[in-house]
Amino acid sequence: MDAQKAKIIKVKKNPDGDITDVMADNGNVYSIDEAIMMTKDHMFEGVNVGRARNGREYLRSNPNDNDSDNLDSLPTF
Repeated sequence: MDAQKAKIIKVKKNPDGDITDVMADNGNVYSIDEAIMMTKDHMFEGVNVGRARNGREYLRSNPNDNDSDNLDSLPTF
């Protein structure tokens, strides 16, 4: 697969602080559900899909020593 993977650069949060939408470096905006499906299809770099105890899937940054690239630390739009 030669296609360049997209990178999440901004997030939109609801009043509870949950991420509802993400913006990719190409300017496209995706709902969190779309972003989870795209991550499963290996279309985003630097993130993976986790599963909460209640069974809900969520997007998370790949583990590293840099907190600034965590999804919660990204700028909002």
